[in-house]
Amino acid sequence: MERDEEEGKVDNLEERTNDSVRVETDGLVNGDTEQTGDHSPPQTDRTATESPTEKEDSGTKIESEHGNEEGSPDQKETNEQKLFKIASELLHTEKAYVARLNLLDQVFCAKLMEEANKGTFPVDVVKNIFSNISSINAFHSQFLLPDLEKRMGEWESTPRIGDILQKLTPFLKMYAEYVRNFDNAMELLKQWTDRSPQFKATIQEIQSQEACGCLTLQHHMLEPVQRVPRYEMLLKDYLKKLPQDDPDRQNSEKIIATAATHSNSALRKSENLKKLMEIYEMLGEEEDIVNPSNEFIKEGHILKLAARNTSAMERYLFLFNNMLLYCVPKFSLGGTKYTVRTRIGIDGMKVLETTNEDYPHTFQVSGKERTLELQARYSSYVEEVSNAELGKRAPRWIRDNEVTMCMKCKESFNALTRRRHHCRACGYVVCWKCSDNKVALEYDGNKMNKVCRDCLSILSGETRAEGKKKGILEIEAAQFTDSSIMCGFLQYCEKTKPWQKVWCVIPEKECLVLYLYGAPQDVKAQCTIPLLGYSVDDSARPTDPPACFRLSQSKSIHNFAADTEELKQRWLKVIRVAVTGEDMSGAINTRAEWPQD
Repeated sequence: MERDEEEGKVDNLEERTNDSVRVETDGLVNGDTEQTGDHSPPQTDRTATESPTEKEDSGTKIESEHGNEEGSPDQKETNEQKLFKIASELLHTEKAYVARLNLLDQVFCAKLMEEANKGTFPVDVVKNIFSNISSINAFHSQFLLPDLEKRMGEWESTPRIGDILQKLTPFLKMYAEYVRNFDNAMELLKQWTDRSPQFKATIQEIQSQEACGCLTLQHHMLEPVQRVPRYEMLLKDYLKKLPQDDPDRQNSEKIIATAATHSNSALRKSENLKKLMEIYEMLGEEEDIVNPSNEFIKEGHILKLAARNTSAMERYLFLFNNMLLYCVPKFSLGGTKYTVRTRIGIDGMKVLETTNEDYPHTFQVSGKERTLELQARYSSYVEEVSNAELGKRAPRWIRDNEVTMCMKCKESFNALTRRRHHCRACGYVVCWKCSDNKVALEYDGNKMNKVCRDCLSILSGETRAEGKKKGILEIEAAQFTDSSIMCGFLQYCEKTKPWQKVWCVIPEKECLVLYLYGAPQDVKAQCTIPLLGYSVDDSARPTDPPACFRLSQSKSIHNFAADTEELKQRWLKVIRVAVTGEDMSGAINTRAEWPQD
């Protein structure tokens, strides 16, 4: 009976959409509204079971005045204060969310419906795009937001929010309906923006208003998709601070369990569409890619080889499940922007590795629309031949320009006394001393071939003495490259020494250390820089090359320069976190170079 009553509330609410309370949207920028009123945490009775002595000893007494709340630097924030902050954040975000719902319902939907009633385009198009947004708006503006505002006003006597949010449970089916319709809504929005000039003009006129915060209609329509997962996250944080025997725990756990069933699909949908819209804006809002059927896979810098003079030009790729966008950078004061040169469909596309004496790591992308010859900035870690297969199959040779030193003895190469040679068994680049051995290789018809000392020992069955423990610099660059937070070539200069090109790596396992190598396959670093405590300076100086930045600590100064300003900013983003000592092991790999061969 109780369930029937709750479902009846949903049905009644959906019939009352025309009575939605209008929430003022002026000042709404990126979903934020100005938070009004003094919501300093009052004293609560959540610790009433403790004795006065225990309360004084544990320091859990909460001052009612805002100034006393902050206290001295040594005073720790109590659980009561943390719970109040979470509740205040919930109220603040709910106000912003209601303003966004009002923008969708009373501005976008209302204006488009008004235009549709003139016969410019079908009324059903507008209804199908906005689905049940009026019902969602009515519930939040008329019920949930007023209840939260009332509760924060009486927090001292009733310090809880789980009982209020539990009222959201029967209305979650409205969100399920909205999420199910979202793909269809995006498709309709795209079709009619292309088909009807008046439809497009109406949307653009609204988007130009200050209340829209320079965001598209698609951005605003993502808000309901993302809202339920945000309730879940806030409540999980709330539960962590809530005492085990608190009466609000049962309500909070119940709404979390219900919200979780709605969150997974909504999050997947929202994250992909959010990324599509970011790319849409990077492409100057000129490419039709915001479509639920498009799934973003990867992006990154690439070099394009010109057909006439084989020079390499900076380009950028966006790879989706159904197409590859080949782009060129363009100057913009509003952030990173690209122009699409070619859109190549995945259907029928072929990718082939090519050989170019002047440019390593080249490959060809061939599609129905165009064929491109591209160059990756580095080769990924070469898969080693296992001991069992050694000599039985041909190895992949590591390219000469990927190393600056012998991969066995670690001595630097030079043109006269220490030239490069390849071990025919493992493919490593080694010096003549380390390759002055010959052995019969099965894959080459048992002919005698030059091999390195290690391969000779394995193939001849000799036992090798265990080598000394590797020093801090004696770690192969390739081991780091595939599991790094950031890696790539930079120009490097220490003090008054000349600039040189180095391969820089910040490994995931040692995310506070910057390793400098001569090349991507070097087996020993030239030096390491422990980033913790360094200061970062990227101010321009007259004598510096473009895209330059510096790391300094005491009298130690390291100068770096990136190929582009954008690449410099990506390095700085990572380094500025590392110098503070924060953990970056879970950070997304930010290597710009893609694809790899």
